[in-house]
Amino acid sequence: EGDVIGITTAIIEDSNGLGFAIPSNTILREIQLLIETGSYDQHPWVGISGADMTYEIAQTIGADVTYGWLITQVTNEGAADLAGLQGGNKQVRINNDWMIIGGDVIIAMDGTRIVNGDSFMSYLEEHTVPNQTIAVTILRNNQTQDISLVLKQRPSVN
Repeated sequence: EGDVIGITTAIIEDSNGLGFAIPSNTILREIQLLIETGSYDQHPWVGISGADMTYEIAQTIGADVTYGWLITQVTNEGAADLAGLQGGNKQVRINNDWMIIGGDVIIAMDGTRIVNGDSFMSYLEEHTVPNQTIAVTILRNNQTQDISLVLKQRPSVN
């Protein structure tokens, strides 16, 4: 129908068309600053590392959900740290891989289900901005709770 759904940013050589693109709705959010300043620095940042939940992880931690994003590490003084989100505290072996467990599991943001790290990052980039307050639904000790979190601006990488 001629609708732009994304802008290609990279193509893998000799891959029969495998490439990467930025969704057009992301570009629409960013284009004004790109035109005015040549860069865009309004990416939201939570300050966590994590792992996609799996059935095996859920079994190991005794969780009743197999979706979400398990927080393995929280950056000191990041948005997650200031909101009280918890990272992992124990290393275990799951399916022959070492895994850090014991952290909160993010299962929703502002009522939108988070199924993995990709949906977490996509939600942030498409629907939020720095200094915005969001409701993060987590699973902690098999109890669901909502935590209010004020997003920060992603630090620049030099």
